[in-house]
Amino acid sequence: MSLPTFENVLLERTGTDDRIGVLTLNRPEKMNALSQELIYDFRDACEHFEADDDVRVIIVKGAGRTFSAGYDLTPAGGYGADAIHRRFRTVDDDGNRLIMGIRGGMARVTDIWLYFWNMQKITIAQLHGYAIAGGFELSMMADLVVAAEDTQIGHPGLRFAGSRTSAILPLLTNMRKAKELFYTGDPIRATEAAELNLINYAVPRDELEEKTMALAERVSNLPADHLAQLKVHVNRFYENMGIYSSLRSSTDLDAVGTFTSQHYEWSRRMRDEGLKGALAWRDGPFGDYSQAPRNR
Repeated sequence: MSLPTFENVLLERTGTDDRIGVLTLNRPEKMNALSQELIYDFRDACEHFEADDDVRVIIVKGAGRTFSAGYDLTPAGGYGADAIHRRFRTVDDDGNRLIMGIRGGMARVTDIWLYFWNMQKITIAQLHGYAIAGGFELSMMADLVVAAEDTQIGHPGLRFAGSRTSAILPLLTNMRKAKELFYTGDPIRATEAAELNLINYAVPRDELEEKTMALAERVSNLPADHLAQLKVHVNRFYENMGIYSSLRSSTDLDAVGTFTSQHYEWSRRMRDEGLKGALAWRDGPFGDYSQAPRNR
C-alpha cells in the first residue's frame, strides 16, 4: 500500500518486512505544536496505517528538537487558543463566550485521542525534548511509551484551564502523585515518569531510536490481527473502569475551566501582553517550562 502525503505529518514504513509504520509530527519550527490541521492530519494518517494489514506497530515521534510542546496557542490567522474550535461558534455577536461551542471543539479533539487509544494497531510514542500539554495528552494515549531520559513530561495547561486525556493519570499512577501533578502542572523528567509507570522506558538520548525500534520489532513478531485482539483485551479493563466516561467528564470540565478567574486572567494577558507575557505570568511562580533554562 502506497503512503499518502500530509502537510503536517510524515509517514514511512520500516523494520522487518516493513511491518512498522512511523508517523512523525512535522512542525519542527513550531516545536510540533498541535494545530487543528496537524491534529486532523494525524487522525487521517492513523486511519491509513490502521487499514494496512501489513503494518503491525505504529511509532509516533516528533521532528526536530522535541516531541510536542502542546496545542498551538498562536496559529496563523489569529485564532489563538481557540484554533482547534474554529468549526464551532465559541462567541456570540456581543463577544460573550459560548460554553457548548467551546465544549464541542474540545470534544472533537477528545474523539481523535480516543480513536488513537482504541485503534486496531499497537502504538508506541517515542518522546524527546518536551511532551507537554497537548503533547502529553497525545502520548499518554499510546499503548507503549519510550522516552529520552531528559524528556520533560507534564501539563502546564492545568495552571490556567483543565485537561482532557491527562485525566487518565489516575489509571497510570497512584492517587497522591496524580493529584500533585494535576494541582501543580509540574513537569517531571522521563526517568521519574518511568518510576511512576507513566512510561515504559527512559533511555539515554542517543539510544532512543534503537530502543524504540527494538521494542516495536519485538511486539511485531505477532501478526496484526492477533495484536489487535490482545489490545482489546487490555483496553477493555480500563474502559470498564470508566476511561470513556472519565474523559468525557474531563472534556466537559476543561470547557467549564475556561470560565474560571484563572482563565480570564490568562486570556487578558494573552490579549494585552502576548504569548510570552502570558507564559511568564503562568510559569513564573513555578520557575519552570518557559521560565526555566532550556535543556534540549
